[in-house]
Parts: sequence; C-alpha cells; structure tokens
Amino acid sequence: MKTEAGALLSSLRIDRGSDRKISIQLYMGLRDIILSGGATPGDRLPASRTLAREVGVSRTTVIDALDRLIAEGLLESRVGSGTYVSTALANQPRTQMAPQSGPAPAIEPRLSHATTHAARHFAPRSWLPHRSQTFITALPALDAFPVAHWARLSARHWRGNRDDIMGYGHPLGHAGLRRAIATHLNAGRGIKCDPEQIFIVAGAQQAFSLISSVLLNPGDHVWFENPGAIGARNALVASGADLVPVDIDENGLVVTDGLQKAPHFRLAFVTPSHQQPLGHVMSLSRRLQLLQAAENADAMIVEDDYDGEFYYGNQPQPPLKSIDSQGRVIYVGTFSKSLFPSLRLGFILSPPGLIDTFEKVTASWLSGVPTATQAIVAEFMEEGQFSTHIRLMRRTYKARHDALLEAASTMKHLMRVQSTASGFHTVGYLDDASDENRLVKRAAEENIIVAPLNRYCLSPISRKGLVLGFGGTNPDEIRRGVAILKTVAESDRKNWSA
Repeated sequence: MKTEAGALLSSLRIDRGSDRKISIQLYMGLRDIILSGGATPGDRLPASRTLAREVGVSRTTVIDALDRLIAEGLLESRVGSGTYVSTALANQPRTQMAPQSGPAPAIEPRLSHATTHAARHFAPRSWLPHRSQTFITALPALDAFPVAHWARLSARHWRGNRDDIMGYGHPLGHAGLRRAIATHLNAGRGIKCDPEQIFIVAGAQQAFSLISSVLLNPGDHVWFENPGAIGARNALVASGADLVPVDIDENGLVVTDGLQKAPHFRLAFVTPSHQQPLGHVMSLSRRLQLLQAAENADAMIVEDDYDGEFYYGNQPQPPLKSIDSQGRVIYVGTFSKSLFPSLRLGFILSPPGLIDTFEKVTASWLSGVPTATQAIVAEFMEEGQFSTHIRLMRRTYKARHDALLEAASTMKHLMRVQSTASGFHTVGYLDDASDENRLVKRAAEENIIVAPLNRYCLSPISRKGLVLGFGGTNPDEIRRGVAILKTVAESDRKNWSA
C-alpha cells in the first residue's frame, strides 16, 4: 500500500486542541480506515518515519498507535519487512468490520415477550444531575455531607489488606455492614431483626428487581400507590406484574380501594413513612388494615423506607415492619438518600420465611456491592457518624422546608405548597385551570427543575400539582426559586387566559 501522500494519510485528522492524546487520535483514525475497508488485508503500511512526517507527529507517537493496533490484532509486524494489515481480517464478514465512528447497522433485534410487554408500560424517568438545581427531587443535602471524615475513612481502608478491599466480596453483603444495619434498625427504627436477615444490594432499585424476581409471576396483581414511586413501578412492571393503582389520601394507601379493585393481590408496594410523592404518613389504622388485607390474601408487602429517617415533626409512626407480627413485610432501605446517591448502596430486610430464598438467589447471581464501599459505610455507622449525620440532616431539612413554606405563602393564589413532617420533598397543588406539563417546561427554561404530579400516576387523579425537592437547595436559593416560579406561573396564567 504505497499511499504515503494519498488517501490513507489525507483521511487522517489530528485535533491538537482536543483533550484526547494525539497517539489515541492516530490509533482511532487508522483503526477506522482498516475496519471500513480503506486498507485491505495484507496491505503494507507506510514506514513509521513516513507516517510521522506526513501526519506531523513524532515517530514515538506513531509507534505507540501502531503497537496498539498490533496488540488488537488489526496489524501484524513482520521482522525486516514492515507493518501490514492483518490477513486474519480477510475471513471476517463485512458486518463485523464497521468503523467505531460510523453508524450502527439498522437491525431489528428480537426481544423477549417480557421486555416487549414491559416497554409499553414503563413510566418516563428523568436523569437527576449530581449538581443541585432548585427544586430538583431526590437529591439530599450534599453540601452538608462530612466529606473530610469520609475521605479519611476511605484512605484507611484503601491502605488495608488488598484481599479485603479488591476481591469480589460476599454476595450476601459485608458482614460488618449487615451487623451495623441490624443494630441501627433495632436502636433507631424500632425494628427487631438479626444481621442474617439483611441482604446488601446496589441500591433500592436492585432490591425491587430482586424482590420481583423472587415473588412475582407474570400477571400477578400488585397494589401500587397512585401516585407512586417511578423506579419501583418500572421494576415491578419489568417482572410482568399487573399493577393495580390504589388511591392515596392524607392517611396513606386506601386499603378499601385496593380490596375493591383486586382483593386477591400477590404484593403491595407502599411508602408509609413519607409517601412518594405526596408526602403523607400512613396512619396506624391504615397500617393495621393493610397487614390484615395481606394476611387474608396470603400476600406480601414491600415497605420502601427511602427517607423515613428524616422526620422533623413529632415522633413519627414506627415503620410498618416494626408491627409486622407475621413476617409479611419486606423492608427496603437505601443509603442514596441518607448519604449520597453515587454510593448505589441499599439493603433488603427479609422476613424469616424468605431468608433461605434470598440467600440462594443472591449467592447464585449477585456479585455484591464493592467491598470497600460497604466497609467504609459500616465503620461510618459503627463510629456513630451515621446517626450524627442523620440528626444534622433533620435540622437542615426542617430549615429548608420552613423556608419553602414561608416563601411559597406569597403565591397561594397560584399554588398551595403542602407542609410535610419528614423527607426533603413536598407537593405544590395547582388549580384546575393550570397545566402541569406546561409549567414544568417554562420553569426549566429558567433553570428551575420541578416534576409534574401526573408523571407519578398509574391512572389519572383529580388533583394537579408540582413535586418540589428542597433537600439539595439552601434557603436563599429556595426563596429565589419560589420568586422565579411565581413569575413563571403568573405569566403562564396571563398568557393562557388572554
């Protein structure tokens, strides 16, 4: 291939302003040429000095790129002869030789029946950026997290035994973390349990998927709060379950509505400590009704206690799990809300009757959360830092909640913000003339991120509203955000009433 100044070299493009190393750019450029058929198997490449001169890079850079292609099997070096396009490529189908930068072939893959079914029923789920924006939901107060102490714990563990921190870890979870969680639940949440009941997972979302795979068959009826948590909803839908939208009022899940719609249910999913997204706390009478309904139907209950730690009113209702005398409640906790989202760390508290099943399932196909992460969280809890952090967050969220309600009192004619006793989100209710989706879009144009209440609904509800997160935003930003949201709402009402 004697094209030193021809098509081969003329097609190579080096961007010297790019963050990507020049040798990598050259490697990728040559790779695309080879895979696209610009150089055929057996062709000889120009000498490294020639390539360096013509492309305008050092010979060392060229050699680095060529070595990468040789290691990948796309080029072969012949002693005393030069570098050639690998003859092994001659036997490869053309469909396997497309360049990385080119468009993917237009194929129609065959999907499973379960995936095809689930895809039609998935609720849209928004990506939540790490950087806080006013009223974004599900983001804790990252500005108040004890980063320095966390860094010291992390450094200590990474200086430890490599086998302990770099291996696969136990599929059921790190023993120290399971003990720490059990101790915390016993002391702080009133849940009597043993470490053997705790199974560590990669966040609550994996917990919901795991529970679904263990308990549900396609078509099983699942009571689901309406409106309710989107992530859990999608995990249950993926299992092929038939989700039954059950009404919510100020006392939580309306059990009588569930019984009317699906008395023979297999599973109920609830967020009793701080209903997602409305923020209501399930009353004791409703909790007892739900437990009785589950007993009558021989059903199980999943309790998602995603932010129940953060109460700042009176002493809250105890978790549903704490009054479960028959072992029907599967309790799910997460550190994504209590610490920070990128941990991707959660746990399942299994009833005694499901321990053996969860052990078999997790040991068979789960690799476990990184051991170092689990060990750091375990020590964070054992040192008392977790409890200290939770107490600080209660005060922080109370201050931000109060700032939101005070600021929102100026726009009661447009939106009524509901007070809540825990967590770091609430709902602002709109009148019937308002359009949720339009307000969300216009607010986003002003960098105010709110979610429409209808996004959380399995079936339409009578009320309109916006879900407002306040955990990740300081009081000054909350007040500024309310002022912007008020201006947006007033402008929208004026434009659409004209």
